[in-house]
Amino acid sequence: MPNVLILIPARMASTRLPGKPLADIAGEPMIVHVWRRAMAAKVGPVWVATDSPAVAEAVKKAGGAAVMTRSDHASGTDRVHEAAEKIDPGCSAEVIANVQGDEPMLEPASLAAAVGLLRDDAVDIGTLAAEITETRERNDPSVVKVVGTPVTAARLRALYFTRATAPSGDGPLYHHIGLYAFRRAALDRFVALPPSPLEKREKLEQLRALEAGMRIDVAIVDSVPLGVDTPEHLERARAMLTSAP
Repeated sequence: MPNVLILIPARMASTRLPGKPLADIAGEPMIVHVWRRAMAAKVGPVWVATDSPAVAEAVKKAGGAAVMTRSDHASGTDRVHEAAEKIDPGCSAEVIANVQGDEPMLEPASLAAAVGLLRDDAVDIGTLAAEITETRERNDPSVVKVVGTPVTAARLRALYFTRATAPSGDGPLYHHIGLYAFRRAALDRFVALPPSPLEKREKLEQLRALEAGMRIDVAIVDSVPLGVDTPEHLERARAMLTSAP
C-alpha cells in the first residue's frame, strides 16, 4: 500500500448537537473514541483536524495528535485538505483518508477496506456502503444510496449517489457511508473544483468527483456505523459503548 495519512475533521459548531466532539461517551470525549477506532485500523498515522483548541487538547491528552485549521471551511473535506498540507507539506502521504468525527462506532476493518481500494491504480477515491436491510431506509432521503456496478462480490464502481430510492427493480440497495480515502492528487483536484450541478441539487459533495470524471469505488461492509447527529443518537452511542465488553 502507498503511504496513508488518516485525518478526522472535527468542529464544535454543529447545528443539531453543538460541541459534539467533546460529548462524553463512556468516560471519554466522542472524538477520542473515533481517534482510537482509526488508530486500530493500523493503516497509517491518525490526526484530528479541528478549529477548536479544546478538541485539540482533548485528543492530545488521550495521546493523539491534532492540528489546528481554519474555522471557515465549507466542508470536512476542505478542512482535511488544509490539514494534509500542514502535516505533510512534502506530500509523502499518497493517500489521505477522511474519517468523520461523529462515528464513535466505526469498525477499524471498514477504514482499512476503503483504503485498500486504492491498491487499484484506476481508483481515485475509495468509500464504503452497506446493504439496506430496513424497509424504512429505502425511501428515506436522509439515507444516501450509492448506485454502482459490481466489480467483485464486495466491491462496486460508483455510478451515482442519490437521496432517492435507486436503482429501481429487483436487487439490493446500498446505504452509503461517508468515509473517503483519496489519492492525494484526487483530493487536490477535488477541493479546487467548484460545486457541481448535481452536487448542489442532491446536496452530496461526492457527486462533484463523479461529474469531474473521477472514479469512486465502494467496499461493501456488513453494517452502517452509528453517526451521532442528535441528542438521541448520543444517548444510543452512550448505551452501546457503555455496554460493550
